[in-house]
Amino acid sequence: MTAADLAPQELRVLVAVADEGGFSSAAVRLGATQSAVSHAVRGIERKLGAVLFERGRFGARPTPAGERAAAHARRVLRMLEAMAADVRGADTGEIAGRLRIAAFRSAALHLLPPALERLAALYPGVEVTVAVVREVGPGTAGEVAAGRADLGIATFGDTPALPAGLIGGVLLEEPYSLVHPAGNPAPRRLPLVDWTENCGSHTRDWWAAQDWIPAATVTAEDDGAVLAMVGSGLGMAIMPALSLTAAPPTVEITDLGPGRPYRSIGYATTPELAATSAVRALIRILRSLGRSAPERTKAQLRAV
Repeated sequence: MTAADLAPQELRVLVAVADEGGFSSAAVRLGATQSAVSHAVRGIERKLGAVLFERGRFGARPTPAGERAAAHARRVLRMLEAMAADVRGADTGEIAGRLRIAAFRSAALHLLPPALERLAALYPGVEVTVAVVREVGPGTAGEVAAGRADLGIATFGDTPALPAGLIGGVLLEEPYSLVHPAGNPAPRRLPLVDWTENCGSHTRDWWAAQDWIPAATVTAEDDGAVLAMVGSGLGMAIMPALSLTAAPPTVEITDLGPGRPYRSIGYATTPELAATSAVRALIRILRSLGRSAPERTKAQLRAV
């Protein structure tokens, strides 16, 4: 027997063990016995020809092969679910079913809400869940690749770099600005406040060329904490426009000039999910909102 003989229930067992980290907890989740789960995993490993889990007192940890197998299993199971939703709406044109989104913090706060509001108005049968994921390491695109999200709102450099097997596109480009305590006469002399997700490879060259930017004195958890610290007079920051959508009056936003860096924000999904009605609908809405984003950014800068 081969991988082609794997049944959906076996895929569910594989995902449950990978998610729960053990046979007993996976058995509880599946409503099965531990011995049945263990037996099923051994059968899956024989069909795939690879060891998928390291067994021990710690439970069951996925091997690299197990991580990849679990990602494929999540995506296959998700496509079976999406197929059912799309087929039911084929005759009526109705779009319904689950839609799982992974987004970094500022996108979840400021980009997604108007898009999801429009989606709900057009297609009330779509059930949306949003997971806020730090855009470091695998980030939001990694959630899609692992099968835990249908669509990721991701940050890109000059060329979108996505994990193998994913597709995507740029939705909008946002400029970085200097953010400092309101009324400060010499903001460039202030200490730097930064956060881990800020300034990836797409701004590294610009950042390195600025001899007036010191090393970060304070590193915060996220951009919201950075804004609060800057507003309290603890320093200045270099931040993208989306993070400044709801900037408090205690901070001032200064344009960095014609050489300022930009960050691209886009989406990532799988080719299979890109063909489903719910994902297509949300991408259309996000693209529409993205086209109007540059004007919103200009208005924001003029208002300061």
